[in-house]
Amino acid sequence: MTRKQKHLLIRIIAAAVLFLVGSLLHLPEQAEMGIFLACYVVIGWDIVWKAITNILSGQVFDENFLMTIATIGALILGEHSEGVAVMLFYQVGEWFQSYAVSKSRKSIASLMDIRPDYANVERDGKLVQVDPEDVSIGDTIVVKPGERIPLDGIIINGVSALDTSALTGESMPREVAPGAEVISGCINQTGILSIRTTKEFGESTVAKILDLVENASDKKGRTENFITRFARYYTPAVVFAALALAILPPVITGQSFSIWIYRALTFLVISCPCALVISIPLSFFGGIGGASKIGVLVKGSNYLESLAHAEMVVFDKTGTLTKGSFAVSEIHPVGMDETQLLELAAYAEDYSNHPISASIKKAYGKKIVQNRISDVQEIAGHGVQAVIDGKKVLVGNAKLMEREHIRYQPSGAVGTVIYLACDGKYSGSIVIEDEIKPDAPAAIRQLKSSGIQKTVMLTGDADAVGQKVSGRLGLDQAYTELLPADKVDRVEALLREKTEKGKLVFVGDGINDAPVLARADVGIAMGGLGSDAAIEAADVVLMTDEPSKIAAVMKIARKTIRIANQNIVFALGIKFLVLILGALGYANMWAAVFADVGVSVIAILNAIRAMRVKVSPVSD
Repeated sequence: MTRKQKHLLIRIIAAAVLFLVGSLLHLPEQAEMGIFLACYVVIGWDIVWKAITNILSGQVFDENFLMTIATIGALILGEHSEGVAVMLFYQVGEWFQSYAVSKSRKSIASLMDIRPDYANVERDGKLVQVDPEDVSIGDTIVVKPGERIPLDGIIINGVSALDTSALTGESMPREVAPGAEVISGCINQTGILSIRTTKEFGESTVAKILDLVENASDKKGRTENFITRFARYYTPAVVFAALALAILPPVITGQSFSIWIYRALTFLVISCPCALVISIPLSFFGGIGGASKIGVLVKGSNYLESLAHAEMVVFDKTGTLTKGSFAVSEIHPVGMDETQLLELAAYAEDYSNHPISASIKKAYGKKIVQNRISDVQEIAGHGVQAVIDGKKVLVGNAKLMEREHIRYQPSGAVGTVIYLACDGKYSGSIVIEDEIKPDAPAAIRQLKSSGIQKTVMLTGDADAVGQKVSGRLGLDQAYTELLPADKVDRVEALLREKTEKGKLVFVGDGINDAPVLARADVGIAMGGLGSDAAIEAADVVLMTDEPSKIAAVMKIARKTIRIANQNIVFALGIKFLVLILGALGYANMWAAVFADVGVSVIAILNAIRAMRVKVSPVSD
């Protein structure tokens, strides 16, 4: 609880005690009036002061003005207890609002904790603690265990585990060693790291994320803009309606002015649009905060609202649905078992750092004994020849088999096929493919079950590769062999297929998909961790590589819109009902308190639900 909240709570308690004394004790009229006036000053002085300062600055019609006029009017008419009660319960509502906003800010404020306080810079052989903004590109910084990495850079010395949870929402530490790129905002857990900086603080990942979060509330959705416009016209309208209610009926009917002035004051209290003005932005703020808890950064309420109306999700393939790295997917031995075939291929490819070679060695997973290998020769454009345990082994493409006149069995597998021969005899083939992300199939199923009408994949890969990935994931459509410009054209065509209110979401890796991310209704960047292009180009950034987060953030968006709409219907429905009753004399100040403060508190408590995020575990 903040100091301001504590101060207001103390005033509420003090005023409540005075109110009970004035209401329950049978005091002389003058003493009772004095206690109620003291109570009013304790609880309402700041509202009255805000109303006066706002009037002087030209902002007349707001809730402070409505509360001040209504409560002072009630005191003048002799309705001391009701006038004080309205102000007291209004401040109770204000305290609930303040507490709710603080609570919703906590999830986003936790992101603010990623801001580093200092950097240890190596200068003249000594460590000097400086402001991160004073560190230049190329400087060497030292990060000790427990400290936050202050700037992006490359590790030049040290091995450690990094806690990236503040950026990604993931609890699993990330192991790093010399040569690894690291980003600001992560916490160094175990070893001492020496890092050569590659960016200034203003351009670092942490600075860009903080800027994104701080400005998220500036981009309002249609619902929020509606409430802003509504309040602008609604408040002066009800003030003039109350004025007419106080003057016209007694003039026309000859009834007492005091009766109709009381009804007009009750009308003003009821009309206060607090529930709408507070709860709708709070709903969106809670939704953005809830998304940040799972490592998803939404750049504004407008994008959250668009996600709630998504009809079509279009994916890039590489780096989005697949890992963008090769892995062995099939092994087809001839005359030996799978283990022997993989072992021969791994030993033959040991000299190479090519991604295909690396994937074969990774699949083998054992230490290579160097003295078993000799006479390694690379055959350009074909493959490699090596002598392993005295046997002549050939590993390469179909052209290598044909060049060496080896009778082989051509593979129809989709992907990169590596053929292997031992002592002039065909020994089998290994298929290597770009790995599908573990949660990608489940992510597509989640999107379809949540009401997404069409899932599409765009890729520059060969048709056979693209269609295979599409089939395995259960996508509705796949367009292959596309150039970057072709992707934009396809998205343009898909945009024409959706309904007027529906939205198209494009999901890419944020590096080479900027034109398509910008053209879609909502651009989501995958792999946002450390990707400048992702943070710049996208409307929503997933700080992990998990496609399942897309369905999760859409669920949050729909829940947020549902809560906002519930609050609009509830608040306006109760308001208009009690306004009519108040104007007809059937609702007194106590009913007005419920219509204002009661409705506000209920709407605020409902809005807080937007922060509660439950993400179902993803299983393939």
